[in-house]
Amino acid sequence: MRRIENAFVTLNGAVLVIGLMAMCLILGWNVAGRYLTGNSLTWADEVARYSMIWLTFLGSGLALREGAHAAITNAQDALPGTGQRVLRGAILLVLFGFFAFMVWVGLDYMGRMSVQKSAALQVPMKWIYAAMPTGFVLMIVHLALIAPDYLRAGLQQSDEAALG
Repeated sequence: MRRIENAFVTLNGAVLVIGLMAMCLILGWNVAGRYLTGNSLTWADEVARYSMIWLTFLGSGLALREGAHAAITNAQDALPGTGQRVLRGAILLVLFGFFAFMVWVGLDYMGRMSVQKSAALQVPMKWIYAAMPTGFVLMIVHLALIAPDYLRAGLQQSDEAALG
């Protein structure tokens, strides 16, 4: 199971790196072309904007896994061991519920935007809005993978133990 999880995390990270590299190349080419030839790519800004949206949602699961999202652990730290586990369980349920709700909202947005097209690329906007449910599905998967460790010891405590 760890091999599959590691492959999943590696693939998620590789997609982010490749996407960021492509976005940087397109923007760099556009800036160079604008200053060297006086011409720019008409679609480059749109690609950069939509790439950034996709990269944000695709990277949110990795950020969740690494504890990079904002967290307030004072309540957890103040409770005894059993209370901490109960609170962590409640937090996981709320997060799973919220992420599932956001998948549903994202799919609804996709449906509403199915007729609209982007200005420069003429791509159906539903594919831009697909970043939202895709990102939240990835967050559900990442959360499911880290949930057992989080329930047992909490991310904050395991991070402190690794450092000390």
